[in-house]
Amino acid sequence: MKSVKIDIAKTGIEIPAEMKAKTQEANALLHSGKGAGNDFLGWVHLPSSISDSELAAIEEVAAKLRAKADLVICIGIGGSYLGARAVLEAMSDPFKLLHKEQTQPTVVFAGQNISEDYTWELLDAAREHSIAAIVISKSGTTTEPAIAFRLIKAEIERRYGKQEAAERIVAVTDKARGALKTLATQEGYPTFVIPDDVGGRFSVLTPVGLLPLAVAGVDIRALVAGAQEMERATDEHVAFDENPAAIYAATRNLLYAAGKKIEILGSYEPRLQYINEWWKQLYGESEGKEGKGIFPASVTLTADLHSMGQYIQQGERTLFETIISVVKPAHEVKIQSDAENLDGLNFLAGKRISEVNRMAELGVQLAHMDGGVPNIRVEIPEVSAHVIGGLLYFFEKACGMSGYLLGVNPFDQPGVEAYKKNMFALLDKPGYEEASKAIKARL
Repeated sequence: MKSVKIDIAKTGIEIPAEMKAKTQEANALLHSGKGAGNDFLGWVHLPSSISDSELAAIEEVAAKLRAKADLVICIGIGGSYLGARAVLEAMSDPFKLLHKEQTQPTVVFAGQNISEDYTWELLDAAREHSIAAIVISKSGTTTEPAIAFRLIKAEIERRYGKQEAAERIVAVTDKARGALKTLATQEGYPTFVIPDDVGGRFSVLTPVGLLPLAVAGVDIRALVAGAQEMERATDEHVAFDENPAAIYAATRNLLYAAGKKIEILGSYEPRLQYINEWWKQLYGESEGKEGKGIFPASVTLTADLHSMGQYIQQGERTLFETIISVVKPAHEVKIQSDAENLDGLNFLAGKRISEVNRMAELGVQLAHMDGGVPNIRVEIPEVSAHVIGGLLYFFEKACGMSGYLLGVNPFDQPGVEAYKKNMFALLDKPGYEEASKAIKARL
C-alpha cells in the first residue's frame, strides 16, 4: 500500500508534456545538486542516509531523559519546532492528560514565541513536574529560543544543580561553532548535530525532530522507514506519472499560472492540524520571494466549514484546495438510534462517524469544485508513524521541485532578517545604535 496517493481529477488541469518534462528536470536538479541553493540539499537523501547507529544514539539519549523527567521542554522555533510538533500532534491522543495513568513523558514546547504569559504559565505548570530540556538552535542566539532557554536552564540548575543539569539538558546544534555549541561543550551537555546542508524547515528527519519525538514515545524508526519509502517513490528516475510529488508540484504551478494565488491545505482529521502549520512554513518560506509564490493557508475540517466555508465557496476566485484524506481511522464509533429522534438523525443510525465524515469530505469537494475552487486530493491510508514519515518527505520533495519550477531558490530565506534588524534596533542591541536612532525617529 502506497503511503501517499494523489488525485488531481477535480482540478480541471491536464498536465502537458512540456510541464512534465520541466518537473522531471527540476527533480534531476535536486539530485544532481546543480540548482540554486545546492548547499542545502542534504535532505534529499537524508532518509536513506540515516544509519541504525544514529537512530540508536538518539533512542539512548531519549531513554535517559524519559527516565529522569515526566515533563520534557523542547525549545526551538520555526523548523526547529514545527516538524516535531506536527508529528507529535498527529501521533498523540488529544485527551491523554485526562487519563489517570501517564505512560509517556509529556513533551511541551517553548521558544516559539516571546509571550510573557505563555512563558510564565509554562514555568508555573512545570513546578509540579520533574523536568528536562532539549534546546534546538544552530547558532544559540536566535532571540525567541535563546530567551526561553536562559530561563529554563536557570530553573533546571536551581532545582538540581549544575552537575545534574548537565544530565537533563540536551543540545541539538552546530557541529563546531556557535553560542549553543560553546555552552554545551563548557557544561558537558549531550549534543546532536544539525547538518550544515539541511535547512531548518527540512530538518524534521534529523535529531531536530527525531530526538523530541523519541522522548515522546513516537516510533522514529517507522517514521524514517516511511520517509525512505517515499524517497524511493519520488526518485529522479521514477516516471512522472508514477511520482506523486512531481504531479503535485506540476499541478500547483499550473494552477498558479492560471491565477490561483492561494493554496488552502485541509484535512478532516483534526490531529493533522500541525501538519498544516509545518507545511505552511515549508512552502511559504521556500517559495515566497522575488514577488512570487503561492500563499499557503490552512483549514481544519469540518469545523472551518462553519467559519471559512463561506469564503471558500463564494469569495474571490484566487484559491485552490489540497485535502489530506485519511482512508482508515484508528478507532470505531457508531451512531446510535434514538426513540424520539428529535434531532432527526436516525437516518444515520448504525453508521460509523467516519462514514459521515467521508461523505462530508466528498460533498464539500464537489461543492467547492462547482464553486470554482480546484481540488487536489492527497490520500493516506492511515495516521501512523510510517505513513506520516512518507507524507512529510512527499511534501518536502514536491516543495523543492515546485520552487525550481517557480524560478526561485527554495532553500534560502533572506526576507526573514528584516524584522530582526528592526527588533534589535528597538531593543538597543549593541551594534545597532545608528539603526536605533533611525527607526525610533520613524515611530
